[in-house]
Amino acid sequence: MSTPDVPTRGPARPGPYIVAGILLAIAILVPLLVPVYSIDQPRLAGMPFFYWYQMLWVPITAGLVGVTYRLVTKEDRRRREAARGARTEEKEP
Repeated sequence: MSTPDVPTRGPARPGPYIVAGILLAIAILVPLLVPVYSIDQPRLAGMPFFYWYQMLWVPITAGLVGVTYRLVTKEDRRRREAARGARTEEKEP
């Protein structure tokens, strides 16, 4: 049974969360700029730029979300280890 006063995570560093937010903002905002890429040329295999550019962003967005997940997971793991280390130091005489 856990007690609510015991911290489960150490202090957070803002860097990984800021980078993760920027990557997610890029993945969301760039495809929303439709007037920028709403053109016909250049064509790829006969497909207008408008369509293949949007499909290009599917794997790019997946990659950005994957990098974001790794950053946040790694930071969370570090914070949990910091909390465990602090608790271990408290128990030792």
